[in-house]
Amino acid sequence: MRATVIYGAGDVRVETVPDPKLAEPTDVILRVVRSCICGSDLWPYADMEPREHGRRIGHEFLGIVEETGADVTTVRKGDLAVAPFVWSDNTCEFCREGLQTSCLHGGGWGAKGVDGGQGEAVRVPQADGTLVKLPHTEDDDLLASMLTLSDVFSTGHHAAVKARVSEGQNVTVIGDGAVGLSAVLAAKRLGADRIVLMGRHRARTDLGREFGATDVVAERGDEGIEKVRELTGGQGTHAVLECVGTKGAFEMGIGVVRAGGAISRVGLPQYEEGPVGVGVFRRNVTVTGGVAPARHYIPELLPDVLDGKYQPGKVFDRTIDVEGVPDGYRAMADREALKVLIKP
Repeated sequence: MRATVIYGAGDVRVETVPDPKLAEPTDVILRVVRSCICGSDLWPYADMEPREHGRRIGHEFLGIVEETGADVTTVRKGDLAVAPFVWSDNTCEFCREGLQTSCLHGGGWGAKGVDGGQGEAVRVPQADGTLVKLPHTEDDDLLASMLTLSDVFSTGHHAAVKARVSEGQNVTVIGDGAVGLSAVLAAKRLGADRIVLMGRHRARTDLGREFGATDVVAERGDEGIEKVRELTGGQGTHAVLECVGTKGAFEMGIGVVRAGGAISRVGLPQYEEGPVGVGVFRRNVTVTGGVAPARHYIPELLPDVLDGKYQPGKVFDRTIDVEGVPDGYRAMADREALKVLIKP
């Protein structure tokens, strides 16, 4: 089959790799129907050290079950199912607490002999705990929205949940990428009254307004902080959803959060130290966030996606086939595309 392999910064290739085969009775072979490129994939694309043997990549996908192991009971051949961006048994002590990203028997796609999601098929370990069955559909828009449950919509929802977003609150979302826009949608869904989106790309912030943003702040740094505080009577917002991962974004979050508020970080941090000293302490600011347990959230979010109440699939603004993946990476890295959908 054809699949994506990354060899280093800027070096993504589509190669012929072995077809996946069942290795354990808990496995499923899934034929990929939709997958995509994630913003977090751009970090290795930007700075991964060159290596002789590439590694598989991609962690957002849904597809048709082609083959099941003897112990699999929740899906069968022919079912459509979505995979969260990590696989898990959904039964260990962490999974039972809703933290499937820390599953004692789970792991990541594209590692330790497991296929990446940017290819034609995937061996899914711990299929009963990982996959969520979906209704069959040929609707491209619905398939795109269901795909976002694999990562970005669930991650945006995680940001809002960890920041305790609730009815009537003011929220700042930092970042106009796919996760940031999903966080706007999630904050709106949870009842936020005012949602300030900090972003400077017009097409993206326009979609943010469609998703529920009431204000857009294009300024960054101290200027951006001042602008958000002006919009909120000098107090800042109850919640800040930081969806970028840079130290500068975190610093802006500290600057715009209200006393007693929360900053939820879901952008993959590209720094080791940040401003969490006495100033944050005195204002009783909560710093939270982390890797989203998408498997925990999918059952909650799926009904609203199926009935069209929310359409997070609108974050996809370019569609390619598997052979076009290298150009898809380039387009996202060059900000020619917000999020690239892969349709094998």
